[in-house]
Amino acid sequence: MKALLKSIFRKEMRDHLRDRRSVVSALGFTLMGPIIFGMMFTVMASWFRKDKPLELPVVGRANAPSLIAFLERAGAQLSEPPADYEARIQAGKLDAVLIIPEDYGKSFEAGRTAEVHLVMDNSRNQARTTVHRVSQLLQAYSGMLGSQRLMARGVAPELAMPVKVEEVDLSTPERLAANLLTIIPIFLVFAAFSGGMNVAIDAMAGERERGSLESLLLNPVQREALVTGKWLATVVFACAAATVCLAAFMVVVTQVPLQDLGVKVRIDAATVLGLWVAVLPLALMASAGQMLLSTFARSFKEAQTYMQVLSLLPTLPGMALVLSPMQSKTWMFAVPVLGQEMLVQELMRGEPVGVLPFVLGLVSCGALALVFLGWTARLLGDERIIFGRS
Repeated sequence: MKALLKSIFRKEMRDHLRDRRSVVSALGFTLMGPIIFGMMFTVMASWFRKDKPLELPVVGRANAPSLIAFLERAGAQLSEPPADYEARIQAGKLDAVLIIPEDYGKSFEAGRTAEVHLVMDNSRNQARTTVHRVSQLLQAYSGMLGSQRLMARGVAPELAMPVKVEEVDLSTPERLAANLLTIIPIFLVFAAFSGGMNVAIDAMAGERERGSLESLLLNPVQREALVTGKWLATVVFACAAATVCLAAFMVVVTQVPLQDLGVKVRIDAATVLGLWVAVLPLALMASAGQMLLSTFARSFKEAQTYMQVLSLLPTLPGMALVLSPMQSKTWMFAVPVLGQEMLVQELMRGEPVGVLPFVLGLVSCGALALVFLGWTARLLGDERIIFGRS
């Protein structure tokens, strides 16, 4: 049986490595996650760069000389807005325009609240950084004037603020980074599922459609060895895809200017190894499940249809964790997919996880893989599966 298993494994690896388009397609699809991540966060970082000049068109600059001087001292680059500034803001060509009404000076001198108008389009994410910076400057100017007015009347400014809240942030850079990088576990799990998908389909549904599986089973071969050899080849491709995806993410994380988003990512070699070990058990289970599902399919195309539905399932726990984070419990690490995604998040947060979560994930995924492989081997003894091609 051992020699037969090696022979089948070598044959499957040789056949699938010859199909270069399939290999490149699987790896290229795996790299989509890191590429999308890099592009998305690079653009976001360019929006939130703190050293980016604050360009602010102002209408009625002569109506508030002191305010204009304050903004210029703060580093704002003021300019005259175009006549169609509202249309330009809606089109995304301008972030915001500050309007100072003509009666600003009268209200200011009378000691009343002087109003200014900040014209913006709050539906545009790119403009929110500029709007936030302008709002902070205006609030700082208003607070400074309020304190000066109270002091001129002999009142301590502290009386206007009976309670002051001082935030004590206990979060670490790793935890802040993990909250922002929650997309990484989803793509890692998806890579473990998609890497060996084409191999599993061709090993079962493809050979069944071509009739080669029928002729192979006519020989005195043990079905368990046959299934195990094909499964091992599928696992190799799934592990390779997960490894490439993880390596690509590590490269992208070091190249994207995440510090402009206020995030400091520190991922050492031990963390990378932990992420790799956490995801690999999914390759065992996913490969076995894909082979089982492909055995029911009568053609390669039918199996692809099944796999499209199956590929959506691993994303559900990840999306649930993004939308509604939950406190990790020991039993959760024994739930396939959910346990791996929670373990990846814990590692990225810098939490001490210990050995138990890794063992639970490996045991649960390995047990399901054995169940799926045994089921597949039994199906190969069913004439309706082997000879039923229509």
